[in-house]
Amino acid sequence: MSLNTSARGVYAIAPTPFHADGRIDHGSIDRMTDFYAEAGCSGITVLGLMGEAPKLEPEESVAIAEQVIRRSTLPVVVGVSAPGFAPMRRLARRSMESGAAGVMIAPPPALRSDEQIVGYFSQAVEAIGTDIPWVLQDYPLSLGVVMSPGVIARIVAEIPSCVMLKHEDWPGLEKISTLRSLQATGRMRALSILCGNGGLFLDLETGRGADGAMTGYSFPEALVDLVRLAAAGERDRAHDLFDAHLPLIRCEQQPSIGLAVRKYLLMRRGILASDTQRKPSVCLTARAIAEIDYLAARLARHDERAGVFLQG
Repeated sequence: MSLNTSARGVYAIAPTPFHADGRIDHGSIDRMTDFYAEAGCSGITVLGLMGEAPKLEPEESVAIAEQVIRRSTLPVVVGVSAPGFAPMRRLARRSMESGAAGVMIAPPPALRSDEQIVGYFSQAVEAIGTDIPWVLQDYPLSLGVVMSPGVIARIVAEIPSCVMLKHEDWPGLEKISTLRSLQATGRMRALSILCGNGGLFLDLETGRGADGAMTGYSFPEALVDLVRLAAAGERDRAHDLFDAHLPLIRCEQQPSIGLAVRKYLLMRRGILASDTQRKPSVCLTARAIAEIDYLAARLARHDERAGVFLQG
């Protein structure tokens, strides 16, 4: 299940489940992995920014990746970003040896010039091996690194093992259009484009040429349906579905507290045994929980998959 440029659909960004005392919850990892397959996802991505990867010990990261890979019937992408290339190489090689489909690499915040950006990814790929297909994560709002369409096209041209862009620029619709125009006119080779930001703009990104989403949301089934409806040309139905889920999608995209919202909702859905985050973390107040429950109960009027929130 090696990752390639034809990848499309929804690759769920998986949170890392913890017990209340901060230990890794292996039972919830298995349940979560099965859930993403049952939801119709095309793949799973572990150890991303919302997977609390920086809070894990190196051996924990390897163990989580290997457990999901063993359990999953879907392609698994492993986030391997690290301050140095040695731990990046170790996690990448161990993951691929275990059966991962590919890895994801984000730029470090210190990069500023185009030459620095291209040089960094060239060195990263040299370190992990040119035989590993990888995802270029473009998330300037969080990482502080701005990559123009021209720089992305240059990376794709100079590093053949780059097969996918995780697009999380915001606003970023014009960037998608520009990249697809470069591809259509032969100035950039084929590239899978999956979008992040919790699906906040997925209703429009699909119309600009995105192949789907690589993001987290507590109702991944809705993202799967949205991508399917958009591909079938059922634009109004796709937007109606998106409109129903938008209040919760918005909640999950709040800085600092968004992961707490997502883990709480997944816990209420029975996927995670606990909504615990490793410290440093931000916890939900009782009032915030009541607001989330209210929005989820309203969603249940339009999407029966949220029915558990009608039960109080």
